[in-house]
Amino acid sequence: MVDLSICICTYKRPLLLKRLLQAILDQTLSGHSIEVVVVDNDVESSASDVLKDMASVFGTRLKSYNLAYPNISLARNAAIAAATGIWVVMIDDDEVPVLEWLAQLVQVQNAHHADVIFAPVLPEYSEQTPEWIRRGGFFDRRRLATGTLIDHRDARSGNVMIRHSLLNALTQAQKDQAGPFDPAFGTTGGEDTMLFRQLAKLGAVMVWCDEAPAYEAIPADRATAKWLLQRSYRTGQLFIRTELAMLAGTKKWMSALMLSGRACLQFVLALVFALVCLPVRSLRSFYWLRIAASQLGKLSYFWGRAAHAYGNPDKKNTKTGQD
Repeated sequence: MVDLSICICTYKRPLLLKRLLQAILDQTLSGHSIEVVVVDNDVESSASDVLKDMASVFGTRLKSYNLAYPNISLARNAAIAAATGIWVVMIDDDEVPVLEWLAQLVQVQNAHHADVIFAPVLPEYSEQTPEWIRRGGFFDRRRLATGTLIDHRDARSGNVMIRHSLLNALTQAQKDQAGPFDPAFGTTGGEDTMLFRQLAKLGAVMVWCDEAPAYEAIPADRATAKWLLQRSYRTGQLFIRTELAMLAGTKKWMSALMLSGRACLQFVLALVFALVCLPVRSLRSFYWLRIAASQLGKLSYFWGRAAHAYGNPDKKNTKTGQD
């Protein structure tokens, strides 16, 4: 058994994957053994050439698998199943960590005896990114002081270290699943929110490590108003879905009634504020428009199908993407 298993799921990003693997090779961590597990979620195995090249450097420390079925939960579960480390470190294929990334994660875990350690993901914009996108901070995420206890609201599966035994315990508790990530959320997103909600129920101690950031490449086709509104719509829908998934019976329907009523009110208010701000503060107007889109996404849960982020659920062989 090794100390750290770095798990990466990838889809059609060979150049970014190579950059990430090189950054792992450059890590300053010493005194700990690591392995890297890569699951290529592309039916065309687009990562194969990069993985062959990097295998000559990593040797047996690099394990690679292909999973053509378009489901991010299944890809994550496959990576975790192949991991042998005491700790599972998850990072996305479009991210690149700082040199002291692993060393800082390990240091914070030792200092706080945590089960889960989260670190920042910072935007890395392309040259084509409009200035209003940069100024708006639409890809910025909240940062916290190192050691801060957090819950699922700040949790995500990119740039996180998790005690492997906890993931195994969660898998065993969910007898109908082959891993800790729920395949029902594998094409819509929200699988990471569900995971960390469930780990919290198991009593996992989750803390923040602000000194171990990774930079996420933001392509030009995401730095648009349309993409940001679509993301807000989808995250709103996922918020309702994951909230209600943790409840049952009367509590579930009472919560659904309360959340839908609140979303209706917030949708109307956000739309009004967006219109009022539009003539004088366009960025502020767009901020409110995104809130309106999020509320609409919440309401759409009750009348429509889930928005899919990782492929077409009606076609089993459709390729998936990574968010």
